[in-house]
Amino acid sequence: MATPIGNLEDITLRAVRILQEADLIAAEDTRHTLKLLNHLKIKKPLISYYKQNEKIKTKKLINKLLNGENIALVSDAGTPVISDPGEEIAKEAINNNIDVVPIPGACALINSLISSGINAKEFIFIGFLPANAKEKETKLEEYKNIKQTLIFYEAPHKLKGTLENIKEVLGDRHICLARELTKIHEEFIRGTISEVLEKCQEPKGEFVIVAEGANKNAKEELKEFINTLTLDEHMKFYTDKRN
Repeated sequence: MATPIGNLEDITLRAVRILQEADLIAAEDTRHTLKLLNHLKIKKPLISYYKQNEKIKTKKLINKLLNGENIALVSDAGTPVISDPGEEIAKEAINNNIDVVPIPGACALINSLISSGINAKEFIFIGFLPANAKEKETKLEEYKNIKQTLIFYEAPHKLKGTLENIKEVLGDRHICLARELTKIHEEFIRGTISEVLEKCQEPKGEFVIVAEGANKNAKEELKEFINTLTLDEHMKFYTDKRN
């Protein structure tokens, strides 16, 4: 289930009810989730469930689910599975005919996209790029000619390096840098990668990078234009072209 990514007012009424009704809450960081539960005045047993112990804890949690317990899975912020733990237990629950019920709410990538001013009709969520420089370059090369909007997550200490990598491989395209979403210092920095790098000298907070897709060439743009024409307009276009 989704939890706030900053502003605690972003918890939904349904999420509060589910937390109240759950027999157990599996949390990425129990200390972080405890703060949310205290804010909501909810007392429930907590069990840690994070990337490094996913495989071990999944079996334990599945057994509890098979015994009839209701478990709420939460990450530190936002929606589980989306660059957060949860995929492993969701798969195992499905394999055991256990209902997996999504409780929607805050999601950083969607909030960044709708505020970016960049094409939101089609997009690809990439998440965190590999830490290894060569693997990062290889991954970016895969998306070099993709025309859909690209969305990345990045930590502050890696931000400048990642922006330089994106610029080198994908070109100095327009991006929107979303920082500290829903928090007091929420900020959207827009421009080319070069311009954004100049504006963001000392990055702080969590970042989402929304980058425009590869530009269409003239042939592709012409094809898209022709596809919008009616039959009469189509004929006129080619008649005018011959004259």
